[in-house]
Amino acid sequence: MKIGSDNQHTLLDYDQTLSLIGQGRSAYVFRIKQTDKALKVFFPEYMYIAEEEAEIYKVIQKINYYPTLYDAGANYLVIDYIEGTTLFDCLTNGIPISQEVVQNIDIALQLAKQEGLNPSDVHLRNILITSDQQVKIIDVARFRQTKNCSQWLDLKKAFYCYYEKCYFPKKIPEFMLNGIAMIYKKNIFK
Repeated sequence: MKIGSDNQHTLLDYDQTLSLIGQGRSAYVFRIKQTDKALKVFFPEYMYIAEEEAEIYKVIQKINYYPTLYDAGANYLVIDYIEGTTLFDCLTNGIPISQEVVQNIDIALQLAKQEGLNPSDVHLRNILITSDQQVKIIDVARFRQTKNCSQWLDLKKAFYCYYEKCYFPKKIPEFMLNGIAMIYKKNIFK
């Protein structure tokens, strides 16, 4: 994999056995072709997160709501590739989200807490629903933060107070969700 030296993390080239599936603020994520595995490659200044996230995945390895960790190195992780739809995509495409999904997310986070973790940064793009309606949570790098993160509690409150109401739209424009995320990220409401 080649990344440009432009501080924008421009992907210049990568092995043809990989298929690019996403980019976050600290890494690129690829599906390893002809497998059910994903490769997460961290940008040089975020390599320390690779070790942290690997350690967290080891703690939650037996919890079915999270991907399995297969391998890890100084700047990468190999985990399950999860075929599914993020909650973000459900909202922008009008795909209904059920109470059962919300309850399963709560269970997943409680199980992580029982392992001594403090789930943080749980947001719409980190929660997937598989074709058989199973919940999977990805990107657990911040599950050891000591600060209290109310992000999931706020989402759950919005689900029960607004989303479940018959008059509330089930399809929300992407720009609105991104705007709310930006306001949330900047701690404007805190």
